[in-house]
Amino acid sequence: MKESDYKILLVDDEPDIIEFVSYNLRKEGFEVHTASNGEDGLDLAHKEQPHLILLDVMMPGMDGIEACDKIRASSDLQDVLIAFLTARGEDYSQVAGFDAGADDYITKPIKPKVLVSRIKALLRRHGQTQKSSSIQEFDKLTIDHDKYQVSYKGEKLDLPRKEFELLTLLTSRPGKVFHRDEILDKIWGNDVVVGGRTIDVHIRKLREKISDKYIRTVKGVGYKFDA
Repeated sequence: MKESDYKILLVDDEPDIIEFVSYNLRKEGFEVHTASNGEDGLDLAHKEQPHLILLDVMMPGMDGIEACDKIRASSDLQDVLIAFLTARGEDYSQVAGFDAGADDYITKPIKPKVLVSRIKALLRRHGQTQKSSSIQEFDKLTIDHDKYQVSYKGEKLDLPRKEFELLTLLTSRPGKVFHRDEILDKIWGNDVVVGGRTIDVHIRKLREKISDKYIRTVKGVGYKFDA
């Protein structure tokens, strides 16, 4: 993602900080929204769905720690990054900040280049985590877990639920041999009685759709996914 694709919410009760930080982030291409207190910041977070929230710790009314607690408790803001902005004299609150769910802690004053570098590093790390957790890519095979979608050579495949779950299990740890009993337990569970032949049929169907180069048979044991 480019900087212009990222949305940042800055919450601080000091106008000078709002102006200083906003200017430097917008100069780098970020979309920036601002609020001067915790209550307005929380409302704006729900409305704008930012990728990153910069929170001042000491604010009248709802302070940064309380705002962070409420953000982390909001189902629609689970993936947002939170970095606290704090004066050096407020270091005592650092532990409380991380306990509330902060991803980083930035002391002010801070040089513009250092601030921008810290923010870019946070967003880059977050982006990599999101991609690795929701999208897997193996050569010509792509699995999007959030969308429950698989593509091979750029074409979307229509996989039944059990085939998708089986593929997801095998790709969760490439190279690991999954025993047949383990596959039966994790995909079909103990409440459903199926034979070992069921696994073979699903494996055959997967191989027909994504080629047979990915899924290897380990005779007498089970199957593994070769990336």
